[in-house]
Amino acid sequence: MIKINNINDMSRFGELLTKHLSAGDLILLNGDLGAGKTTLSQFIGKSLGVKRNINSPTFNIIKSYQGTDLKLHHMDCYRLEDSEEDLGFDEYFEDEAVILIEWSQFIAEFLPEHYLSINIQTENDAERTITINAQGEHYLRIKEDVERELSAN
Repeated sequence: MIKINNINDMSRFGELLTKHLSAGDLILLNGDLGAGKTTLSQFIGKSLGVKRNINSPTFNIIKSYQGTDLKLHHMDCYRLEDSEEDLGFDEYFEDEAVILIEWSQFIAEFLPEHYLSINIQTENDAERTITINAQGEHYLRIKEDVERELSAN
């Protein structure tokens, strides 16, 4: 479990995580409304060198951004609850980009078998608790590296 005490901690977590990401990585961001999923997406985007403002793609569902070296696809699947629609997710999952998905439970049947899941739990207005779950060897290494580096600081 990772304790986030303020916005600076969330920024630091996003930077540290981004250091370990590469093209094709899939990150699922889970948490209640207001937990900080989009905020974390903004910090990851900034760390990737995205210059445009990253906001919730709730009405577009998918927004793509160009970073310094990598593209970023940011998906918000909240509006897809109770939908069977496939919006061409495979094309995004096979792209050479980092993919962030908020509300991924609504497209569970379309998700690849391997991914990193970041669960953000709200403790109060400023504090969050983050747990990382990994599906697949590659993501297990990312999880272990991030947790080790955070505990060293």
